[in-house]
Amino acid sequence: MIARLLTRLRHLKRWPIRSAGGNFALAYGVVFLLSAGVFLSFTWWSTTNLLDRHVQAGIESDAQDLTRRWVFGGAGTLSDAIEERIEQNVDDDALYLLVNRNGQRFAGNLPGWPVVMTRLDHFYELSIRRYTFSTQAKLKAYALPGGFRLIVGHDVRGRHLLRHVMAETLIWCAIMVSLLAMGGAFVIRKLFLRIVHSIARTTAAVASGDLNHRIALNGSETDLVAETVNTMLDRINRLMEGVRQVSNAIAHDLRTPIARARTQLEDAALHAQSDDELRNAIDLAVQDLDRITGIFEALLRIAQIEAGSRRSAFASVDLTALLHDIAELYEASAEEAGLTLHTQIATLPAIIGDRHMVQQALANLLDNAIKFSPSGSQLTLRAERLPDHENTKPTGVAISVSDQGPGMSASDMERAHERFFRAEAARSTPGSGLGLSLVQAIAGLHHGQLTLSHAHPGLTATLTLPLNPAPSSHKTQIVDPI
Repeated sequence: MIARLLTRLRHLKRWPIRSAGGNFALAYGVVFLLSAGVFLSFTWWSTTNLLDRHVQAGIESDAQDLTRRWVFGGAGTLSDAIEERIEQNVDDDALYLLVNRNGQRFAGNLPGWPVVMTRLDHFYELSIRRYTFSTQAKLKAYALPGGFRLIVGHDVRGRHLLRHVMAETLIWCAIMVSLLAMGGAFVIRKLFLRIVHSIARTTAAVASGDLNHRIALNGSETDLVAETVNTMLDRINRLMEGVRQVSNAIAHDLRTPIARARTQLEDAALHAQSDDELRNAIDLAVQDLDRITGIFEALLRIAQIEAGSRRSAFASVDLTALLHDIAELYEASAEEAGLTLHTQIATLPAIIGDRHMVQQALANLLDNAIKFSPSGSQLTLRAERLPDHENTKPTGVAISVSDQGPGMSASDMERAHERFFRAEAARSTPGSGLGLSLVQAIAGLHHGQLTLSHAHPGLTATLTLPLNPAPSSHKTQIVDPI
């Protein structure tokens, strides 16, 4: 309700209050006052109605009893009953009048029949004269046999006094509610400004370069905004840290081949004795420059994949045929390295994806496995559908590559997807540290997952791909079997 009121206030032309906190506080105060006004009005209405119903019920009950007296003894008995009741009425608020068909007064304490009382089925509230003062009375007329008429009523000046007391009480309540509404509006505005100032301080700190500043949580509903902003800043901080790490890694990985190429060319220019020596130096420099070009191409490929630009090329991919082709290709590479490639490839359903990208990811995993496996060991290429039940409709596929190499520690597996990251065991082997980053990006492109786990010995890298890509988390998972 407050939100709708704020929206209407914003759409008013030339609304003088431009402060969001002021508008919010004003809306709170107005809603509070309206709610209190409705509550007090209902209290007034229900109380006065209750009093009216109580008076009317008393009149009806009294009239029924007097009517029975008439049935038992006629006008004389009824007159005696009226006089008796008047004498016993300590509060002096009971009103009666009994007249015959000619309007002659037989009994009662009313001076005469009121002119306005013409109906016998209706309650009248009239101003009557009693003794030396005027008062308000609730009256009702009844017809009796023989042309007699009876008025039974009740002096309601006490009710008017009660109404007056209630009115004063409600006025003071309204004043107190107004003060509470203004105080509440002031508190609401302070709370609103506090969260706004907290966000402003944090964003100002971030703008000045301090990415570690966060919005303090206070346990209220505003924590939802604070947690969202803090999560965003954590994400920005991680991205910036990743940019710094990538920048440092690029500088480190490019400095060595560039320096080596420069040294080779400079040495050849100064000391080459023949065309063959000069050509050999140029070839070595070109190899180093090709390695630099390869690094940049890998980075660009990862950026394109992470941007999702290649999803437009998605089509049905026959994974079973693709895996057999890759296995046949890498069996020769494994044999050259003194390794054995063992395959366990089930019949897999087709997936929707980019065939070239999936092939690139599997090639990277097999290249890594061959690179880090000792001679004489075995590689395993395994593929199965998910879930692995014959009578269950598959939702995806899991392709894993296992080796018997040195493996990776848990801390290294946590960072394996980072660009240019290389574990200690891989420092002495050629490579740029972008292989698993590319596999990670391809898994993300297909809304799948890259999972690393211990093979005891060695490492198992599992690529999980859904049949129909849908958004999901694709961060590298770490599984440490017991």
